Amino acid sequence: MGIDQLSGGSFFVDPLGWVLNDDISVTNPNIMQFGKPGRGKSGNTKAFCLRMMDFGYRTLILGDPKDEYEKLCRALGVEPFAIGPGMSARINPLAFGPLGQNWENLDRAEAQRRGAIIFGRWLTLVRGLVGSQRIGENRVPFGPTDEVVVKNALRSLTGYSAGASRLREITIPELWTLLDNPTEELIGECRYDSARHFLDETRLLRDALGQLVSGALAGLFDAHTTIDVDWMAPIQSLSLSRLDALGDDAMGIALTCLGSWGRGMREMAQPGDLRIVVRDEVWKQFRLGPEAVKAYDSDLRLSRAAGDIQWANAHKPSDPMSAGDQGSQAVAIAKDLMHLADVKILMGQDSAIGDELERILGLGPIARSLITGWGMQGKGRGLWVVGEQMYKVQTVLHPLERDLTFTNEAIESAA
Repeated sequence: MGIDQLSGGSFFVDPLGWVLNDDISVTNPNIMQFGKPGRGKSGNTKAFCLRMMDFGYRTLILGDPKDEYEKLCRALGVEPFAIGPGMSARINPLAFGPLGQNWENLDRAEAQRRGAIIFGRWLTLVRGLVGSQRIGENRVPFGPTDEVVVKNALRSLTGYSAGASRLREITIPELWTLLDNPTEELIGECRYDSARHFLDETRLLRDALGQLVSGALAGLFDAHTTIDVDWMAPIQSLSLSRLDALGDDAMGIALTCLGSWGRGMREMAQPGDLRIVVRDEVWKQFRLGPEAVKAYDSDLRLSRAAGDIQWANAHKPSDPMSAGDQGSQAVAIAKDLMHLADVKILMGQDSAIGDELERILGLGPIARSLITGWGMQGKGRGLWVVGEQMYKVQTVLHPLERDLTFTNEAIESAA
């Protein structure tokens, strides 16, 4: 990636290799990168993805809020998928993914195993989406009873509860419609006395789902998937820049939907199908509350099983704490996220961030000084924390890479 400023030698990065090396205290290949805007996070990310392609890795950009990866995609002969109002691309976050294939030929045990994974993923998504909605200043709660209702509804709609030999793919509006017009079977399975009892007790759940169906993102994540992804291409990117005018919450919900969809697409990755999954602007998802953070947490945990490297970009280490008030469940969950990335890249930060660097990551005064001093004096300078080891690294870009990773076109054109 560049030069280790302390040894003077080259600095090499191999996350999966580090996991397999017992001499290095890395147990997962995930990477979280923090840095003030303009310090080189984007260049670092793209250079890593581009160079790892020589070692058989492909890249999946699960949501590009600013179209920062368009130039790189087109240089590699790939056109990004654009998602937004008026665009034809649709993503169904309730898609089965590879686990739903060949269902009619599965034995009972394998069908139950796959069903548990699929419905677990969907339940995590719905919990995150419902929890992202507000009642006044508070998020909509999603309790055990809501979980029973959603789980039974999903199983009924797909045909799983009836033992269908082939499952039916569903969408979020279909889930909402069933909850708004429950069948006698669903009412009984959820242990309600009557349809009125069901409707009264599920009002918040139904209203939250209804807002997702009819709100700002209507039509984008509530229909069957219309894009045909070439998973053998070196890179694929899902552009979300057209959602920017809808606000941070809408962007966060879109990132949550894409995260669940991407996780489903990777649940049966073949051995040797190595992929870097890039997640930008993750703080917008964290701000949706604890249930959305749990959804992100589930995606990170998949990496070890699937062989993926999850690469997340944020501005500062306290971004995950924006999920809730200090001391809340959301903050506790967000802090745990830090342990799901054994590699952290700390680019330049203002001195005001120094305190939280020490408090959250346990860094000492020397590391703090490097990040707030040396790291601010040039682009691409960062402290790489690999397990318990720290490296002072200056990323070095080839001129062609520098052109592909440049992100200041809008600023230059305005000037």
